[in-house]
Amino acid sequence: MAGIRTITSQAVVLRSSNIDTDQIIPARFLSTTERAGLGKHAFNDWRWQADGTPNPEFAFNQPQNAGRSILLAGRNFGCGSSREHAPWALTDLGLKAVVSSEIADIFRGNSLKNGLLPVVLDEADVQALMERPDDALTIDVATRELRTPDGRAYTFPLDGFSQTCLLEGVDQLGYLLARIPDIEHYESTHAR
Repeated sequence: MAGIRTITSQAVVLRSSNIDTDQIIPARFLSTTERAGLGKHAFNDWRWQADGTPNPEFAFNQPQNAGRSILLAGRNFGCGSSREHAPWALTDLGLKAVVSSEIADIFRGNSLKNGLLPVVLDEADVQALMERPDDALTIDVATRELRTPDGRAYTFPLDGFSQTCLLEGVDQLGYLLARIPDIEHYESTHAR
């Protein structure tokens, strides 16, 4: 995955609270270990009507939201069962960040390991951002800030290790592999 320093995009808004991982990617699509192609099943039961046609009321099917890479979501996003397929589906859908006032811990961890930035802000701030989805938001991983075009800046929590992995575009294993020379040097200079 490529490193992420900043993300600038308008937002897609899903106001619903308690969007669980089965709504993000229904269990019937979990039989693959391939990430590519899962985006077509993201929010499957909301995006598609019974006859297979797009639901025009669903945010990701509305033309003005095409190409947007930031999701503004209601509280408790990503709750439910642990499934790495959920962030895989969202990144394959084109998302780079999810902003909510509450993001489930396991989903948050899976997202960080797969290059999807979970941004937690106060509920009032998320609601205010939802009122202006056409504003181009900038999320800066290095400064841990979400900025609006009118100059407002919101800081968000992000631990240093996850921040480094996002900036370098690596997961935990990639982080270690990039430091093999340092590890070998340490091992060669310390008695066993």
